[in-house]
Amino acid sequence: MEPDAGFAAALAAHDRPLAGMWVCSGSPLIAELCAGSGLDWLLIDAEHSPNGLESLLAQLQAVHGYPILPVVRPPVLDPVIIKQYLDLGTQTLLVPMVDTAELAELAVRSVHYPPRGIRGVGSALARASRWNRTPEYLATAAERISVIVQIESAEAVENIESIVAVDGLAGVFLGPSDLAASMGHLGLQDHPEVIAAVEHCIAVAVAAGVPAGVNAFAEPLARRYLAAGAAFILVGADVALLARASEALADRYIPAPGQPGTQPSTGEPGRASY
Repeated sequence: MEPDAGFAAALAAHDRPLAGMWVCSGSPLIAELCAGSGLDWLLIDAEHSPNGLESLLAQLQAVHGYPILPVVRPPVLDPVIIKQYLDLGTQTLLVPMVDTAELAELAVRSVHYPPRGIRGVGSALARASRWNRTPEYLATAAERISVIVQIESAEAVENIESIVAVDGLAGVFLGPSDLAASMGHLGLQDHPEVIAAVEHCIAVAVAAGVPAGVNAFAEPLARRYLAAGAAFILVGADVALLARASEALADRYIPAPGQPGTQPSTGEPGRASY
């Protein structure tokens, strides 16, 4: 995959689903570390993570040049925020909380210049066009930009047929956590009703020829959704990996109350193994 390739190009470059991870730390160093992982795509999140325009810019710069597709999630479907993200150089957006076809249409219009859309024109001032060093940027911007909408409510599931029919979507992405909460199963992404809703949306999208993705950290669920036809998937997050790995170190080296102390294994007397 070419660096910063469009979403459709990334899907077309493989005869398998794309596997990716979240980058939620807000750190360009961690983003770059993850960009060299060998995964297909990164989701740089600004909905539930400490990211503003400056930190997003630094992360996009940090991952540029790596063979991975950066995707950015804004905090909300707002044409002004989306305009700013696009001007930073974001080429693939994952827009959260899209419950209706009307909202999906607004997401599409927000990434395109008039007359097709409502994106403000500021290419001479923006990294997206390399400050007008990209030939014919205004005429070709639509070819560079992809928008994916997130399906994460019971209302969105009810409207999935009309959402996937919206022209200009690069894909839909299922968020089982919010979907579970919306369905009355807070914290139970593996509830049978939630799984059934996710698989229903994947099937509708596949039938409509629209790539469907899903968030699934638990491998059995990830495998199940891939078998159901998911074309792209998120299987981990930088902050979660660090949290679990650091907890594992503590479990290994810090004795529980009332238990004798433990010593790390050693390769040589007096020297810890690394």
